[in-house]
Amino acid sequence: MNEFLDFKKVLVFSPHPDDLDFACSGTVAKMTKRGIEVVYCIITNGEKGIHKVKLPSKEMISMREREQRKAAKVAGVQRVIFLSEIDGELENTKKLRKKIVKAIRETKPDVIFSLDPSNKTFDSFYRFHRDHRMAAEAVFDAVYPAAGSSAFFPELERAGILPHQVRRMWFFGTETPNVFVDISIDDKVEALKQHVGQIDDMKALSRRIHDRARTIGKKKKMKYAESFRELTF
Repeated sequence: MNEFLDFKKVLVFSPHPDDLDFACSGTVAKMTKRGIEVVYCIITNGEKGIHKVKLPSKEMISMREREQRKAAKVAGVQRVIFLSEIDGELENTKKLRKKIVKAIRETKPDVIFSLDPSNKTFDSFYRFHRDHRMAAEAVFDAVYPAAGSSAFFPELERAGILPHQVRRMWFFGTETPNVFVDISIDDKVEALKQHVGQIDDMKALSRRIHDRARTIGKKKKMKYAESFRELTF
């Protein structure tokens, strides 16, 4: 089965460095191996998270960017955009949406990956972190109608950054998946290994990643899988 039949370029939004590696790096690696161009857009610096190392803010930001670039290369991704919002202080503002719209218009993806904004069960402190909720809603609001309409952020169009409307989104971290991707778990684990400043026990994390991907895969008789909710126009 070719899950990516009409994919040419994909833009993946992540609230923090490493979020997308937990959520969809196996799928990303599979896409890039098939010649699909993937671009990452990291919304916050991730400088306030729980870290294995303690560094001043500027050094922490630099470290997290380096780690994300390394993880991206593992998954076959050559370009990473950093929007440099402050970790833990994200709000769905016009200013943030403009940054996201600019990234979409400049990248011109066929498909956008992002956290699912419909998740509101609040059954996990990690998944429902405020930055995650704000990022999911901001990306959704930027995709439609702003990214594809000349009526929004006309200053971008005056600067030659023209409207672009995607026709499909894949939401990760979703409660209602309708797409399952058979992945190589080794690619996913290797990408996560690059976030050395975040991981205290890589063996324990690897076991958890294996278990989670195996649980998702069982639903579709796959050994390891990642799941998404697809939304099309």
